[in-house]
Amino acid sequence: MDLEDIAARLGVPVEEAEHVHRLAGDVPPVPPPDKGTAPALLDRLAVPPDDAAEILASWPDQDSPHWTPELRWLRDRSTALVRADLGGAGWLVPGPELPRDRGPAWRHLYAHVYLALVDVVLLYHRDHGVPEAVSWATLADLGRNLAVDRRMRGEGWPVMRSWLTLHVRGGLYELGRLQHQRADGEIALHIPDSGPLAPEAVTASLDEARAFFPRHFPDEHRTVFSCGSWLLDPRLREHLPADSNIIRFQDRFELEPYEAPEGIDPDVEVLRFVFRSLTTPLHELPRRTALQRAVVEHLEAGGHWQWRRGTIPMA
Repeated sequence: MDLEDIAARLGVPVEEAEHVHRLAGDVPPVPPPDKGTAPALLDRLAVPPDDAAEILASWPDQDSPHWTPELRWLRDRSTALVRADLGGAGWLVPGPELPRDRGPAWRHLYAHVYLALVDVVLLYHRDHGVPEAVSWATLADLGRNLAVDRRMRGEGWPVMRSWLTLHVRGGLYELGRLQHQRADGEIALHIPDSGPLAPEAVTASLDEARAFFPRHFPDEHRTVFSCGSWLLDPRLREHLPADSNIIRFQDRFELEPYEAPEGIDPDVEVLRFVFRSLTTPLHELPRRTALQRAVVEHLEAGGHWQWRRGTIPMA
């Protein structure tokens, strides 16, 4: 199969197949885990039962009818592409967005890529002395994101397939309440959907990171935590009480001057994270919390949300 034929069979532009082929280079693919251990692995990665059942049913066995030659090519080249950047900490697109309604292998191909790379990144973690508990807490973000994707009926995974390459390259670590992404001169903070953003939990996570990164990555020097998020939009202060968790989270940061972000629509991101829906009309969205009311009323009034960046000193 040549790249034009592969792209046509996948239903994607040939340039996207060429991109995968080029980045994967001559790195060998990573085989799938043993299917006999898969249920325990999926459970450890917090994969919800419905998704676990579909993933197991679409396992890339040699005789599986779900895996066409072009899908096997993409799974192999995508694992090689991500493995080639082991230790990298930037966003990485592991392959093209696929028409997911064509079957379970199409829908879960990038979950299979992730599963294949678990042992690769665990070895990387061990080489850096990362505690096993941190490794599994970090990697269990797969289950959390699959649950979000199912809730959003597929509107989440196009973002998540790139996001989750951070976990299986050793670029991101979940330390308590926050996720911490290695970056040049800084640690980029991310806020998983894992409960209230309680101030004491945030403080504990930041303190853990201050010890974690010098211990496990001593050759990398960083001076600040950074965060880019709609959660840092100062206009939330007009809607939320001063002692709310979000406002107290904002209070930790020194905001940078506003710059419109490239490739991010803050209104879309707010709806994605607050409501887990991009298709529900505004007037049908719930308004049970102060944050939900703030988001809907601001948008209904013709306003827009901003994506803001801020920093916290690490010292």
